[in-house]
Amino acid sequence: MSTVTSSLNKQQQKKLCSLFNHANLSLLFKASVHGYDSASFHQKCDMQGPTVIVAYNKSGYVFGAFTSKDYAQTGQNIPDAKAFLFSFNDKELKEHSLRVVSGDPQFAFTDVGPNFGSLVFLHNNTATVHSNPGTYQFDPLQMHGNDLQLTECEVYRVEDYRGLLEKPWRNMQWHSERRQVLLSTIFGWKPSVSSVKQARILLVGPVGAGKSSFYNSINSVFKGYVSSQANTGSAGTSLTTQFRTYYIKPSNSVNHVPFMLCDTMGLEESVNTGLDVDDFASILNGHIPDRYQFNPSVPIHPDSPYFHKSPGLKDKIHCVVYVIDICKVKIISDTIIEKFGVFRKKANQLSIPQLVLLTKVDEACPIVAGDLKNVYQSDYIQKSIHEVSVQLGVSLSAVVPVKNYYQELEVDSETDILLLSALIQMLRAAEGYFDNYCNVEEMSE
Repeated sequence: MSTVTSSLNKQQQKKLCSLFNHANLSLLFKASVHGYDSASFHQKCDMQGPTVIVAYNKSGYVFGAFTSKDYAQTGQNIPDAKAFLFSFNDKELKEHSLRVVSGDPQFAFTDVGPNFGSLVFLHNNTATVHSNPGTYQFDPLQMHGNDLQLTECEVYRVEDYRGLLEKPWRNMQWHSERRQVLLSTIFGWKPSVSSVKQARILLVGPVGAGKSSFYNSINSVFKGYVSSQANTGSAGTSLTTQFRTYYIKPSNSVNHVPFMLCDTMGLEESVNTGLDVDDFASILNGHIPDRYQFNPSVPIHPDSPYFHKSPGLKDKIHCVVYVIDICKVKIISDTIIEKFGVFRKKANQLSIPQLVLLTKVDEACPIVAGDLKNVYQSDYIQKSIHEVSVQLGVSLSAVVPVKNYYQELEVDSETDILLLSALIQMLRAAEGYFDNYCNVEEMSE
């Protein structure tokens, strides 16, 4: 019997593998050989672990679906937060693959065949795909060019997509004593400018990226238990509608915490929604007071009674942190990237240091979910950090990953260590702002 070979050319295979952290693909099923029917599909693909369906049409589209769960002919709806649809066309989608994540993370596929709801492959046991954007929202023209007739359908096992690097690419100490050292470092830090008692750190990012959750997580570290002071959750628009300055309440043994975290509306794609760049500039310059209610369609005006006309250095922002969900790095829209660019330019004009905080590392990488100490040994996390560095135009050292508390009831040492390490990078960045301020002051004397 002749060997069954892949229909992917080298360029297509490279592009597909990039979606899985450059994992190995092992061909399990080829419809032109095994049959365009669900029974043949299940015979070859059941209980194979993570798999990707790859469909082809005459319009040049290569599209399909990935799931990290097993097919098992249960007839049930299988949840998989890591599942996604994808598409690329060498002629039309040259730069980036289309990647679509379900709006409902509790749905991946219906286990009666290769049925992802919005895309049903081998529909009615024929060489066709049924397309009905719903659970997975996409433009049919982008997904498959409205060509539903298949020239081929393949299924690959995705092997070693959870790969570990040979050694960590950043040094991190994880023992419990390290947590106390980090806490002592933070409590002992103070701004080099005497008029400022606390560094003001501004959190900026898309809706749902984890800004408010990061504050809650930092607050939890200092309290010693998981707390939820800032509003969090999932919604189509920003849950944060005010400018908020959050203070960490000192513990019994500490009388001062040398920083505060400032939260804002999330960035949104539509016009007149989310944080406006003019309001962003006013926040940086200290003109917006705590609990100011944003109006996305009309930024605050200097004549507004809420406008702080004469802010001091202590009222300004000393470090900007862009918060991004690492699970969505590959699907950040061009609009959001452009907004980040505008915000970065404004902060650069004011010589304000900027960092990038990547949240949800445990959701993005199974080996990190299993052991947080793998975060700097995960090939996937490293590549995501490189990708964000390029997208936003920041140095690799300015990108730090964290895991927020979101389902836990108690804090743990390893999560605390990663959070505190990120916080120290923010304080070091703020120190650079104060150093620059002192240099400018000395030169003006």
